[in-house]
Amino acid sequence: MEKKANYRKKDGQRLTVSEYKSRRKKEIIFHLSLLGAGVLALIFTVFLIISKLTSKSPVEAEAAENPTEEATAEITVVETIIDDTDSSEPENINPFLEKSEDAQSFFEGYEPSADSIAYLGSEEVISKNAVLINLDEGKVVASRDGDVRINPASMTKILTLLVAAEHIEDLDDTYEMTQEIGDFVFSKDCSQVGFSVGEKVTVRDMLYGTILPSGADAAMCLAEYIAGSQEEFVAMMNDKLEELGISDTAHFTNCVGIYNEDHYCTLTDMAMILKAAEENKLCHEVLNARKYTTSATTEHPEGILISNWFLRRIEDKDTHGEVIGAKTGFVNQSGCCGASYQISNDGTHYICVTADAYSSWRCIYDHVAIYDEYTK
Repeated sequence: MEKKANYRKKDGQRLTVSEYKSRRKKEIIFHLSLLGAGVLALIFTVFLIISKLTSKSPVEAEAAENPTEEATAEITVVETIIDDTDSSEPENINPFLEKSEDAQSFFEGYEPSADSIAYLGSEEVISKNAVLINLDEGKVVASRDGDVRINPASMTKILTLLVAAEHIEDLDDTYEMTQEIGDFVFSKDCSQVGFSVGEKVTVRDMLYGTILPSGADAAMCLAEYIAGSQEEFVAMMNDKLEELGISDTAHFTNCVGIYNEDHYCTLTDMAMILKAAEENKLCHEVLNARKYTTSATTEHPEGILISNWFLRRIEDKDTHGEVIGAKTGFVNQSGCCGASYQISNDGTHYICVTADAYSSWRCIYDHVAIYDEYTK
């Protein structure tokens, strides 16, 4: 997709085409003026040096008439070109594409081996669909219909976070919450952060708001901020699925997880989406956050305190390691779902994804049971 100019006014509004052209013209004139001043200064310096060398004092004139055996030193003037650009930093490098430390141990690609898969038959696991993947070896450890298509519900927002993180340039930039988004979130009874219509929300707050409370308002604001429309952002999401190599079994129609027959993926697909997100340093930090307070605004002077309840509820359970990233979801067609990332006590990295549990607490206990049985 063609990259759009991101010049903004102090109030966060984008510049019009004419304002953008005017600003660029002034910047070009300013840089040319600096370059011209540098060239003039250089010419003046060279002129002074030449004048000094050609003018002779009485002592120098006498020395010229009575040359000695001493060799005269040759003076070489080296012309210097002044460049007003800083070549130490490459241009067009997105700082938010930096890899997380954990990514260094993950297997390459997004196609885990399906050889010798154990059937996840534990009676302690109530979810109808479940899969556990060893990220270091790239193997499916155990599965229960892990390759059956489901609606991923709000686990969708993991991909929303990843696509947004790969295209942002400034975490402190803002986007104004629209009436249209507010109406959609209300009419669909979506979970939300609680941003007000007209509130200017930072990109950072939208990222955390998308994951911790599963805010549809934050996710939709992100989509329109990044791509200009929901439709364009969804197209970017499906492009990412293709890049990951899972577009044959995964396809999304929205950025929040609203049920749609054409909105689907397998649990293994969702595990690979979470793997890709955990490989991104910014996404890793957001998925790992237990609590976060949004920026102070006129509408919310003290900010809004939000939490990742899956992480907070599972942190005191014995999982033979630590669950450090998670996202839940729910729609009637898929029940309560969850995707979590764990580092076991022996340092092995795992991702567990489940679907169709009868409650959010049951979803959490299923993850505990899976980690307990298969990561000992």
